[in-house]
Amino acid sequence: MLKSMTGFGRAEITRGETTIVVEIKSLNGKQFEVNLKISPLLKPYEFDIRNQLQQTLVRGTLDASVNIRQNGANRPVVINTDLAKFYHQSITTLADELNLPKEDMLNVLMKLPEVVSPANEQISEEEWQEVEKALQQAISDLDAHRLDEGQVLAADLLTRIENIENYTIRVRELDPQRKDRVRTRLESLLAEYVGKENIDENRLEQELIFYLEKLDISEELVRLENHCRYFKEILKEAEPSKGKKLGFVLQEVGREINTTGSKANDANIQQWVVLMKDELEKAKEQVLNVL
Repeated sequence: MLKSMTGFGRAEITRGETTIVVEIKSLNGKQFEVNLKISPLLKPYEFDIRNQLQQTLVRGTLDASVNIRQNGANRPVVINTDLAKFYHQSITTLADELNLPKEDMLNVLMKLPEVVSPANEQISEEEWQEVEKALQQAISDLDAHRLDEGQVLAADLLTRIENIENYTIRVRELDPQRKDRVRTRLESLLAEYVGKENIDENRLEQELIFYLEKLDISEELVRLENHCRYFKEILKEAEPSKGKKLGFVLQEVGREINTTGSKANDANIQQWVVLMKDELEKAKEQVLNVL
């Protein structure tokens, strides 16, 4: 099971004259960050809302809004007359300076910030329970979206790792030929500069073995195969949050690929190393989106 950090969730609940709307959008991020917009009535519950978001969504950059709308006139309101007078004076002065009409001034004033506010600045326990219900529905909706996106990511990542494994097999097939070319080139150089009759065959054999051991890439290929195998095992784990772990494994994969290319020093093998690096970069980009 794999989850993406990208998703969207929405929930709407209407009880009587009250409508609660929750919307959550999630993008990738190294940690948990949330830009939360809530109705003034929910300010006392802001910590609870943030905590519920983090408990389930764990990681990512979130834009979340929780709004309460009153559909009727059952909730009393307070009109801030002093603020309304201040707005009226400022608007009238501006209208005179710009020679603008002053009709429908009251309608304009009633829509300005904090002129009209609920008489009761708190919601009841029953209303808060409805808000929690809507919040959990939106979180579940987003989480399901993340899971769907995660299945696509998992399939793509598996393809990238299997391609690297296939390229590793090709490198193994080419390695004996590389060693033969190294041996032939060294023997040819010695014969040219030292003379074949002056070469101590026993000493030459020892030096060749020592030199070829320094260029040996078998250990790097074994580690590379092990890292790829471990990566696929992590993909199958039930733990939903494993993006960082997969990223660490890809770092090790990259280290072995780079060392293989450097030590091999062979044009034929280098072609497959380049293809490995291309698959690795694509995998790294995808892992950035994994929860």
